[in-house]
This record gives sequence, C-alpha cells and structure tokens, in this order.
Amino acid sequence: MLSELPLLSLVIWFPILGGVAVLFVGDENPGRVKALALTVAILSLLISIPLYSSFDPATAAMQFQEFIPWIPALNANYHLGVDGFSMPLILLTAFMTLLVVIAGWEVVQYRIAQYMAAFLIMEGLMIGVFAALDAILFYVFFESMLIPMFLIIGIWGGPRRVYATLKFFLYTFLGSVFMLIALIYMYNQAGSFEILDFHKLPLSLTEQVLIFFAFMLGFAVKVPMWPVHTWLPDAHVEAPTGGSVILAAITLKIGGYGFLRFALPITPDAASMLDWLVITMSLVAVVYIGLVALIQQDMKKLIAYSSIAHMGFVTLGFFIVFGIYRHTGSLSGAAMGVEGGMVQMVSHGFISGALFLCVGVLYDRMHSRQIKDYGGVVNTMPVFAAFMVLFGMANAGLPGTSGFIGEFLVILSSFKASFWIAFLAATTLILGAAYTLWLIKRVIFGDIGNSHVAELKDVNSREIIILSLLAAAVLLLGVWPDPLTSVMHASVENLLQHVTASKL
Repeated sequence: MLSELPLLSLVIWFPILGGVAVLFVGDENPGRVKALALTVAILSLLISIPLYSSFDPATAAMQFQEFIPWIPALNANYHLGVDGFSMPLILLTAFMTLLVVIAGWEVVQYRIAQYMAAFLIMEGLMIGVFAALDAILFYVFFESMLIPMFLIIGIWGGPRRVYATLKFFLYTFLGSVFMLIALIYMYNQAGSFEILDFHKLPLSLTEQVLIFFAFMLGFAVKVPMWPVHTWLPDAHVEAPTGGSVILAAITLKIGGYGFLRFALPITPDAASMLDWLVITMSLVAVVYIGLVALIQQDMKKLIAYSSIAHMGFVTLGFFIVFGIYRHTGSLSGAAMGVEGGMVQMVSHGFISGALFLCVGVLYDRMHSRQIKDYGGVVNTMPVFAAFMVLFGMANAGLPGTSGFIGEFLVILSSFKASFWIAFLAATTLILGAAYTLWLIKRVIFGDIGNSHVAELKDVNSREIIILSLLAAAVLLLGVWPDPLTSVMHASVENLLQHVTASKL
C-alpha cells in the first residue's frame, strides 16, 4: 500500500499546501490558525514516518523514487528519491517544524497566520532539497528556502532585523550563483540534470577543482564554515526563536548534505587534493570560533558561535576520509568519520534547537538575551533549569548524550589520519565545555541577580512538552545511536567507493 503512494511528494507538498491554507484562514481567527498549523505539522511528521519504517538499510540505491518529466527542453525532471543520508534529515525537519509550531503558540501575536505559514512552507521546501535527485529541482528548492527565512527574520526579528536578513540573503545567494554555474557546466557535459549522472561524469583535474570550489562556495556559506560564517550570528540574534531553531537545526545541515551529495562524489580527485583546505577551515572553526564564543555577552550569539564550531566537526568528518586513505591505505576508519559527521548533524539539530528554545523561554519572560541580566534562575524555575543544564551538557559533548557520539566518532577517525588533527579537534570538547558551562553558571546558578528573575514563572505544560521531546531525542540518540547509524551504513560505503575511485 505505502509503496504505491508518492510518499516523497506528499511529504514535500502537504506542508506547503497546509501553509497556503493557513494563510487563507488569516489573522482574524488566531485560534483556528494555530489549530490548523498544528494539525498540518503533526500530519506531516506522521506522513514522513513510513520513510523510516519502510526503508531498506541494506541497499545504497535511491528509494521511494518518483519520476515525472518536468522541462523536456532542458531534460530536467521532477525526480525524487532518498538514501541513508537524506532520509534521517527529512525526519529531523518534520520533527523540528512541529516543535517550532508549538513553540510559537502563545508568543507570536503579530501576523500569526503568516508566521505559521512561513514555517510550514519552509518545511516542505527543505524536505524538497533533501529529496531532489535532479539538479535544477534541487536548485529551485535550495533558493526558494531563502524566501520564507528572509520573511521570518525580516518581519518577526529583532531591532537590526533588516541588516541581518539582507546579509543572510546576499551571502547565501552569492554562494549559490557559483553552484548554479557548476551545475550548468556539468549539464552541458552530461546532457541531463540528473545528480546521479553527474556522479559518473568523467572530469579532468582542472574541471574538478573549479567545480569543487563552486560547490564549496555554495555549501560553505550554508554550513557556515569559517571565514564565510559572519552572517550566522547576526541572523540568529535577530531571528525570532522559531527562526533560530529552524536555522540551526535544519538550514545549516543543507550545507553538510550538499558536500555529501555533490562535492565529494562528483569531484573526488579535487576533494582529495584540497582536503587540507577544508580540514584547516574546519579546525579553525572548531578552535578559533570556540574562543570567540567564550567572550559573547548575548546568549543567542554564544549558541550561534557554538553551532559554527560544532558544524566544523561535520565537515572535518567528511573530508578526513582522504587523509585516512593516504595514511593507512585502507578505508576501515573512514566510514566512521562520515557516519560521525552525519550523527553530529542530526544531534546538533536537536541540541542547538533545544538551546535556542531554552533562550526563547527566558526571552519571552524577561525580553532580554544578555547574560548579565540573569543569574539564579534555578531558584525560581527549577524544572527549566534541569532541562537547560541537560542541553548544556549535551552541547559540551557529555557521554550519554547525542553530542558525544558524533564528536567521538570524528575524533576517533581523525586519529587514523593524523595525531595533530585529532588533538586540535579534541580541544573543542574543552572549549565547548568552557563556554557552555560558563553560560549555564552565569544564567542558571548563583544568587538571584535582579528583581525580574525573582518574579519568573517556571515552564508551562506547552514548554515542558517541547523540551521533554528534545531531551528524549538527545538521550536516546546518545545511548542508542544504532537506529540512525544502521540506515546510513550502505550509503556511506557506497560514497567511500565513489570517493576513492579516481576519475582521472
């Protein structure tokens, strides 16, 4: 039964159409808007579950494929499919969007219909990015995503929201122009826009290097990697809580996913030649940005910088493969690096989403994000404090939480390539603990600093539901990562074969 349904189209278009329906209900009836948005978000998550339950982990081939001719003149098709890399990210998107809809329940009073609609449409577009197997379709979804995010930050953001949206838009747009040029070039070579045809395309070293740089610009801005990371702290600080959660939990993952789907399989020789560049950028992100996070006064800024440092791990795990292969002559530890990067992406989605929601809970009550305005929150909000400390520990990579698994796998695999890479990567555990625990110490513990903190009310049932779901996800993935890693094995092995087979 399920196999006959166009599952991927449903998962993409149902939230988009749901978002349009929410728009039509309009702001006059906020109760109806919320109920409809919640229903759409729950159903979207339920529709996406069969992707996991009917998924065959034994094969690396694309599953749940849909193919409809779209622009025959260009040989571009509406071609969807998922593998072990994209399917977990689709589920993460559906799960986080549901939490964001619940999170904006009482907080958003201004243009509530547009707010909910923007997130639902955004969900469909992001799932489209993960499911697209046609390069033009991928590009359309990739660019369309900017629009709801632009509106979310620009309408419901903070005082410097216009600056933040423009910066976010220009940075991302500039990166993706180069990617489009690379896609058009490969289309001229392959005669179609099929991503899987691009994987097989024979390319000279010069072609590969140029295409690799084009992809790198497109995806490094999204991840964001150092030095093109500066849009992220601004966007995060100005975005409303829901916007920050989606930015951190999903949007950043698209960059990492792009490397796995495009840069590595299409240009393996260039990636092998330039792996030192990506590894250096990843280690700078891990060490330097960790130090930058230490001096932040704004809670959101601190978590934004922590996101950049944690995403540095993802790119390190993906590109350490070549170093391991050169150093040991085998791929035995390389799979661990890629899987570690993938686990880190999903885990970071849960943890950073949770931390932004925690900041949102405090901000809704006090309307301040400055660390100095808090202190002693545990005295008035003990339940909230327990959640915040748990997520803080997960962010620092405490064993037993999901944050530890990804980082540990990446550090273990980087040992096989070089001791010094592993050593520098491991410093993040110390730096991560330093800035996260210092944040927790100043905000949660100590004496009550001002009268506003003394009046705070503990989390209500709505907030408890959101934080409990995230806490369960973080702990479950930390204790039992197998449901996530088992679906990736075949895809990772297939990628490694691609990557180590030279096209020259």
